[in-house]
Amino acid sequence: MSRRNDLLLASTPLMGLLALWCLLTYTGAVAPLFLPSPTAVIRAGWLMFVHERFSDDVLLSLARVFGGFLASVLLAVPFGLVIGSSARMDVVFAPLFGFIRYIPATAFIPLVILWFGIGFLQNVVLVFISIFFYLALLVGDSARAVKQDLVDTALTLGAERRQVLVRVVLPRAMPDIWNSMRTMFGVGWTMIVVAELVGAETGVGAKIIHAQRFLQTPKVLAGIFVIGMLGAACDLTFRALHRAFFPWAHL
Repeated sequence: MSRRNDLLLASTPLMGLLALWCLLTYTGAVAPLFLPSPTAVIRAGWLMFVHERFSDDVLLSLARVFGGFLASVLLAVPFGLVIGSSARMDVVFAPLFGFIRYIPATAFIPLVILWFGIGFLQNVVLVFISIFFYLALLVGDSARAVKQDLVDTALTLGAERRQVLVRVVLPRAMPDIWNSMRTMFGVGWTMIVVAELVGAETGVGAKIIHAQRFLQTPKVLAGIFVIGMLGAACDLTFRALHRAFFPWAHL
């Protein structure tokens, strides 16, 4: 199937939703308070960026999610490699991580606000909590998926355990780890919006809840679409970098 046909198929559902949206709003079938027209949403988004410095809120939200994401990656990847490569470490930590990951990260919001207050650090910590435990277990699964023959060969040739992790297990598992990072970044992006809806005065989520309080539905939808477009852009970037860094994984 050609790339042109792929793009056509991918755009069909979006175009169908857009057509339905136009039909419901421009004909007056749904009141603007509940569902404003595409024109009203575009106008609201334009005014937000031009007159309300919405770009600052977008950059702040991105900084928060990237801060929590990078902190999670720096800790979860080495920790997950150790868990996945050591049966003893897996027995010790896997049950604890398995328990914590089933607790919704939103349940920690009151505690995080109590411990860190309301601000940048609080949001970063929530993103970290929403990513770290899942990512560590996913990295552990990727490490366990590395063929034991490769590990045994490296040990036979005189490599130490640390060298095996860094030079054998990590490179072999890295394509899968990257996909896990891509998935968990989406989780973190969702979490930062929730955190801003609850305990922040700035950021995309805070702007959305502020608009909702004053029944400014076009601004609410504009903020939602910005979140979706940023998330899609980040996902496409992760996919492109995966192809660039690990071309052998796509053969």
